[in-house]
Amino acid sequence: MVEERTTDGMRIAQLLSSELDGREDPPLDSLAVVNADRDVEPTEDGALAYEVERDGDQVASVFVHPDRIRMELSEGIESAEKSAREANLRVRPKAVKPPRVLIFVEQGAHVKRAVDALIAGLDAN
Repeated sequence: MVEERTTDGMRIAQLLSSELDGREDPPLDSLAVVNADRDVEPTEDGALAYEVERDGDQVASVFVHPDRIRMELSEGIESAEKSAREANLRVRPKAVKPPRVLIFVEQGAHVKRAVDALIAGLDAN
């Protein structure tokens, strides 16, 4: 049996968007994918693909790279960072004001882990 991995940044971004929009269990039922750029082209630095809002407030931005995505969270960053690290996702704090955390998703199979980290951040608030 051949095991295929989804490592295309565009496809990973689509999978994450579908996971966020498709689930109706709390707290995902309060999330919306907004400002989606359907013509976005992946770049090495990451191009903004879409934002995630909770009840109208932005909680994350998703950037697409050729071989991964980066989710930049602004809510519950300590809990989200801890959850992502425990799920073996690559994480990096971003020293800006207000502070943020970057979570890198390098395989389609890791999308649910990223969603769990986002939920951990939302539950912390």
